[in-house]
Amino acid sequence: MNRARYRKPSACLLLAAGLVLVATTAAGLLSGPEGRLVVLVRAREHAVALGLLALAVLIGAVLCGFSKPRARLVAVGVLLGVGLPALLALSFLSEIAGTHRLEYGKAAPGHGDRRLVVESTSASFGPDTLWLVYVHEGTWPLERRWSVGAFNDDDMDNRLVETVWTAPDRIRMTTEKGAVHEVTLSPGGRPDRFVSVG
Repeated sequence: MNRARYRKPSACLLLAAGLVLVATTAAGLLSGPEGRLVVLVRAREHAVALGLLALAVLIGAVLCGFSKPRARLVAVGVLLGVGLPALLALSFLSEIAGTHRLEYGKAAPGHGDRRLVVESTSASFGPDTLWLVYVHEGTWPLERRWSVGAFNDDDMDNRLVETVWTAPDRIRMTTEKGAVHEVTLSPGGRPDRFVSVG
């Protein structure tokens, strides 16, 4: 069996896959904060894993594409020299940003392509939990995310205890202290205001 005839097509496929992974990771990291695609939000949240996968795939492309050992060594060295520091920086930034956990998700009444999403996050450097409220508008892969509110439980009175739909275009958020915050959504899902508590 002549393996050499498969090396070039395999290298091209691996290179294309690696570049797609790099582009997806970069798009997630550079996407704007409001109205961005949820797939880019997920790419941002998994940037380190995507980056590691991209590096492994690109190294595979180099090993398949170069027949001379010296050329392979140089190309792999360049990839590791660029990729590892970038991954370390991404890992550090991910630690600062904290881990997001889905706490609640519910479709709007009579509006199946609109969802209310509540996530909690706690950064590694502090004990406080931040409760984040979003609206997702549309269907995959064009589903977009809008920020509705952020509640920091550094003071227990600010803790988010209830988030509900009161209409297909209205959300009510209630804190431990009993403060009520209502937000109205435009037809495209954009909230009329952002609520920040704590």
